[in-house]
Amino acid sequence: MTDFPQSPFGNVDDYLRGLNEWVAIESPTDDAAAVNRMISHVEADLVAGGLMVERVPGTAGRGDHLLARAPWRDDASPGILVLCHLDTVHPVGSLAHNPIRTENGRAYGPGISDMKGGAYAAAATLKSLAAAGTPTPLPVTVLYVSDEEAGSETSRGLIEELAQQSKYALVMEPAREGGRIVTARKGVARMTIEVRGRPAHSGNAHRTGRSAVRELAFQVLALEAMTDYERGITVNVGRIEGGTAENVVPEHARAAIDVRVPTDADAERVIARIRSLRPVFPDTEITFGGGLNRAPFRKEARADIGLLFDHAKALAADIGFELRDLPDGEGAGGSDAQFCVPFVPVLDGLGPCGAGLHTHEEHVEVDSLLSRAELLLRLVWTLS
Repeated sequence: MTDFPQSPFGNVDDYLRGLNEWVAIESPTDDAAAVNRMISHVEADLVAGGLMVERVPGTAGRGDHLLARAPWRDDASPGILVLCHLDTVHPVGSLAHNPIRTENGRAYGPGISDMKGGAYAAAATLKSLAAAGTPTPLPVTVLYVSDEEAGSETSRGLIEELAQQSKYALVMEPAREGGRIVTARKGVARMTIEVRGRPAHSGNAHRTGRSAVRELAFQVLALEAMTDYERGITVNVGRIEGGTAENVVPEHARAAIDVRVPTDADAERVIARIRSLRPVFPDTEITFGGGLNRAPFRKEARADIGLLFDHAKALAADIGFELRDLPDGEGAGGSDAQFCVPFVPVLDGLGPCGAGLHTHEEHVEVDSLLSRAELLLRLVWTLS
């Protein structure tokens, strides 16, 4: 087995101090200026560590993306893509609700698990490679994107382009329950329903109106009824908008729909079922937008993912912990790994262990920080 740099990440207190500096820079997806402050901090850190850095300007109101490479970059050879995101779901001000602190072996803060913990491990790994000065068998590229939590609309093309140029993709999303990494994910569909009714004065002409909100309410019930836990299918209406004023029968209403499905066949069937819905009330119209955003994948259908997992499992055992996975994707959520799977084998969920994602109790387990970073380092030192 390859000789590895010994303890390249220092002690856990110093490591956590650096990670907390990242967490202290709040970076919600919909605040491009905030995300770019985070991008700038990481960019400066990587440049100081001797890495080659390229900043890709954001589009469509989103933040920038950041590419970092070890100094022995070889454009002619497919390499390892390490994929991270620096945006979070937490609005600016969330530090007041989940302040940076360490309690009972847990480090808290907004976005520390999803996914600044894993993103920081990628930077620490790159810097340790540069400090070692010995090229890895394959070139290593780390991509930090700014809009993963919103579906990666502005970064998907870049992710797919880099995946096509790579031999492996390692995704630093947080580990799942029990430290499991992700070798399967459900498909994710992002859809909208738009309802058009007929406006009217709610006092003296209510009878002539056709309420878009009332129509939408019935459609929401029909959509949510498509959830089938036994088959691993969920349909969630997560945001609703509509109406103009209290005394007007609403002409417009809109809702956002999130669909999770275990197979391509399920995706096709559920999306078709959604699009087949028809208005309940006369003189109203409904239209649907969107579709499958991230396709499902399973280790069982990809021998190369199975081999990659077996390799990581052996490395973890050498470090001193048992690496397990989520082979059915239940509880895994969605990630940018799904944009890479059509082109390369992927390991996902390589970030530190933790819980409370997207809540004011988000945290990582401190004793997992160095071991998960060590696993990433050994992967990029041994994959060929």
